[in-house]
Amino acid sequence: MRQRVFESRNAVLRQFAATLAVSCLLALAGLGGASAQSGTPAPDQGKAAAQPADAAKDAAQNQRRTDEFAEAAQVINGPAGNPECVWLGRRVVRLMWRDDLDTAFRHLDLYDRFGCPGGHIQAAFRCLTRFGGQIDPKVAETLDSRVHACWINPAAQPQQAAAAAAQPAAANAPAPQPAASPSPAASPTPAPQK
Repeated sequence: MRQRVFESRNAVLRQFAATLAVSCLLALAGLGGASAQSGTPAPDQGKAAAQPADAAKDAAQNQRRTDEFAEAAQVINGPAGNPECVWLGRRVVRLMWRDDLDTAFRHLDLYDRFGCPGGHIQAAFRCLTRFGGQIDPKVAETLDSRVHACWINPAAQPQQAAAAAAQPAAANAPAPQPAASPSPAASPTPAPQK
């Protein structure tokens, strides 16, 4: 009798294991079919579509950087016009503007090791602070272009401030006087008597 109970128990367990295995296989087959029909593209398909656009964008950006370095070398005499000084210096000024002083000081150490002039960073940052109202913090390109412009010409002035400075200077200048009529000749003063 005992043997029959064990046999029936084993038969039930075998049947349960077989049913579990078949249901697992069906579930895996269903998941595989569902993932094959999903809208996510294969990695190769996404890369193939994005490559031409990215390549053109990268080429344009590299050309712009090359032009900026060439412009800096032509305009700035001395080591501040060297490409390594331009790249590191603009990066330091940008990091200082964003209040990332720890990273800015690390870059400044590299800048100094290349023998680049520290005064040019001060002048460029001073220039950048003059243009503070014109820099949109949400558009990185405005900051980058303004940093480059200040690196090339640290004495640049904002147009609004330059126009406002010219108007008060004109107001403070003495107004032209009308031509005065000739004054009569002075008569000689008599000598004092003793």
